[in-house]
Amino acid sequence: MDIRSSLEGLRTLLGVDPAAPSTVQGKGAPPSSGSGLTSDRATLSSAGSEISDAISDDGVRMDKVAAVQQALAAGTYDVPASAVASKLIDAMLSL
Repeated sequence: MDIRSSLEGLRTLLGVDPAAPSTVQGKGAPPSSGSGLTSDRATLSSAGSEISDAISDDGVRMDKVAAVQQALAAGTYDVPASAVASKLIDAMLSL
């Protein structure tokens, strides 16, 4: 069984010449043109922007909030006693 160092194994997986000298680049250094690693590219799907939008909304569904506010103002907001009792019991059990 052949056990290699992680750097050598990574070079093999990426198809980089294992005989090529390894260079460490500083923060401001431009990427070297001799490495196959500089052509890598990352793209985000639309799921990333949808998640970002959901996070920025703070999880508040303004249409539901407006409907509850209207029902409260009209005096027609009704919550079943069983739903209130269930939530109270759940809250007590989670302590």
